[in-house]
Amino acid sequence: MKTILINLESDQVLAGQLCQALNAQQGEIELRRFPDDESYLRVLTDCQHHNVVIFCNLYQPDNKILRLLLLSDTLRQMGANKIGLITPYLAYMRQDKQFNPGECVSSRPFATLISASLDFLVTVDPHLHRYHSLDEIYSIPSRVVHAAPLIADWIKNHIPKPLLIGPDSESEQWVSRVAELADAPFQVLHKIRRGDYDVEVTLPEVERWRQHTPVLVDDIISSGRTMQETIIHLQNAAMPRTTCIAVHGIFAADAYSQLNAVADVVSCNTIPHPSNQIAIAQAIASATRELLEE
Repeated sequence: MKTILINLESDQVLAGQLCQALNAQQGEIELRRFPDDESYLRVLTDCQHHNVVIFCNLYQPDNKILRLLLLSDTLRQMGANKIGLITPYLAYMRQDKQFNPGECVSSRPFATLISASLDFLVTVDPHLHRYHSLDEIYSIPSRVVHAAPLIADWIKNHIPKPLLIGPDSESEQWVSRVAELADAPFQVLHKIRRGDYDVEVTLPEVERWRQHTPVLVDDIISSGRTMQETIIHLQNAAMPRTTCIAVHGIFAADAYSQLNAVADVVSCNTIPHPSNQIAIAQAIASATRELLEE
């Protein structure tokens, strides 16, 4: 039974890599909008009795989620076997607690919506801050691809004498794993966040690491303020030029240009961006095959 992969408004290059890695048939769909801005969707590939994987990167999800639900329902009506979702960036994971009365803890209703429409989910390092696993909110089988081995390999091949630096105490377990795989020392920042763009960081003693290249590692770079503050401290300590690495490079507003002016910026290709240097297709394909074979 041939697996069919349908790219729903996402990175064409990564979609092609996934299709090849999965030895899948490329599914064809027709998408357009009616004059009233409602969506028209038609599946052109015969999907009856086939497993179908939808590649839909849910970065900036609000313009994609309705079409994803329309597509999954159409595939179900066509008699598709399993219908899975590959989304390198899983949206609505950062709001995982109610901080003020009346706030929507959006990670939960979003997970309910996805779980009701699909049979499995594959993603890359979702923002699991207060959740121990996706199973706490998603009721479908899932696989999380961990970028730590991929980042460690990149560091070993590109950075001489690296010193890995994590953004806060919560990152220690993750950054220590990358450091272990890269056979490198690491330090963790002490961070106080007062708002989206108001972050204060302090570094442990760095004198002993002056001959090392600092490598700031985080799962998400959004505003970039934490890294910018850290780079100032590293510059004041007369350390070599910093490398900033993110699994997911969101780079809100002018975050990338500001970081790129003072550091080398690298990201996994979970979100298409000029900083993409770390490939994820093979790891995603491997996780997807596991779920298709279950």
